[in-house]
Amino acid sequence: MPVTPIAGAPAPIPANTATATAAASAPKKALDSEVFMKLLVTQLTNQDPSTPMDTNQMISQTTQLAMMEQLTAMSRTSTEAFALDMRQAASTLIGQQAGYLDAKGAAVTGIVSTVSFDGPIPQVTIGDATVPLDEITSLATAPTRTSA
Repeated sequence: MPVTPIAGAPAPIPANTATATAAASAPKKALDSEVFMKLLVTQLTNQDPSTPMDTNQMISQTTQLAMMEQLTAMSRTSTEAFALDMRQAASTLIGQQAGYLDAKGAAVTGIVSTVSFDGPIPQVTIGDATVPLDEITSLATAPTRTSA
């Protein structure tokens, strides 16, 4: 039996359409090239035909977009390079004596046995403790064993 809509009532919206519409209309938290281009197109569409946008102004805005994209790319590259540097630094600690402050604030030293790259900051294992790389407070050459 078909459902008859009530006169004057809005038509029902399928659940998947409402979800897609909500996701599509969610505001962006960052200005990117897509947002910039939408603003530029809106500005051009709604301009007064008797006084169109100045060409120099349009070129200036396009240049600003290109600069923004380059700065974003440089920032991303810098972040990736820093993460790689942290991984390399952590890797060189294996077999070295390192110190850190425990939860009570006491200085603890031991030999770094493993390094884990889970998470944004590499984790080193000193004895039974796992310590973030940025909490290492001292480094020393590990003592060498001599045979008797």
